[in-house]
Amino acid sequence: MEVHGGTLKAPRSDLFCGESGTTLRFMTALCSLIEGECTLTGGPSLSKRPVEPLLEALRQIGVDSESKGGYPPIKVKGRGRIGDSDVHIRGDISSQFVSALLLIAPLSNGMRINLTTPLESKPYVKMTMDALRTFGVTVQASNDMLSYLIKKQAYRPVNMMVEGDWSSAANILAAGTLAGKVTVENLSPKSGQADTAIIDILKTLGARIQMAGRRISVEKSDLRAIEVDLSNSPDIFTVTASLCATASGVSVLRGLRRLRYKESDRVAAMMEGLQKMGVNVKQEEDVLKIEGCRPKGDTIDPHNDHRIAMAFSVLGLVSEGETTILDAGCVSKSYPRFWEDMEIIGADIKRSEND
Repeated sequence: MEVHGGTLKAPRSDLFCGESGTTLRFMTALCSLIEGECTLTGGPSLSKRPVEPLLEALRQIGVDSESKGGYPPIKVKGRGRIGDSDVHIRGDISSQFVSALLLIAPLSNGMRINLTTPLESKPYVKMTMDALRTFGVTVQASNDMLSYLIKKQAYRPVNMMVEGDWSSAANILAAGTLAGKVTVENLSPKSGQADTAIIDILKTLGARIQMAGRRISVEKSDLRAIEVDLSNSPDIFTVTASLCATASGVSVLRGLRRLRYKESDRVAAMMEGLQKMGVNVKQEEDVLKIEGCRPKGDTIDPHNDHRIAMAFSVLGLVSEGETTILDAGCVSKSYPRFWEDMEIIGADIKRSEND
């Protein structure tokens, strides 16, 4: 794919972001650089995800913005330029707010970003800074990642190889761990992606895993309960919960508070599905305790959440009876070929006419 840079112009129609929070938040910030008005909309679940902290940050740099009670749809009235500015924003709601500001900061006359609360999901902001560095932009960040100084700079064009996605691969690796043997290629163990944490999780669970360069192989293993903090890698909570549902003992998953603000309330959705499949689950604030067992197949509503659908399809591989995933097409948000790849590794999948 080739992307040719140029002058930004206000779109002729609304920008529909589907169910992608990343798209919505990054494009909201980008629209502040456009002279004119932009309206950003989203699907049903995206319209329930908060964006007000980012809009307030943009107002601090002179950008007019409004929303529907802090949620999409959003209107941004850019002025085409951003002066020297100081921005204060919370770091404990979404790291995407910080990344969005970092993306536009080099095109201002200088920006200082100050976090008023500790930053969660630090690896994602580090990835943003790594990407900026690749395109010739330097960010001066404090050691605690609570403050950032970005001077006026120019992006430079580059040729780059996009890494394999660890969050998607985690589901295939989990499938191999539970039900057979799988090898996944093009995964860099040195990647800055937060979801490389799945490797340590699998090892701690007792999975048999082999790594050779960018190839990772796993095979069916007897798993034991674990205790893990997922605050820095929330996207693998769902598949980790499915793995723990089969592990011997009681697993403890911590750092789940922000998972209530994803495409669905992922903690509630996972509890609902696991309990339907006969798994004993207990919640205590941002902690989930899962007692491993032999799950029983059931009908699962993923609440239009791609990660919920994938996680329960993996668990369905080793559940007694048949597992039905409603609205199975929701996986297309992040992994359009998921069901085809599951068939390639041996899953018996029956599609309805609507999928």
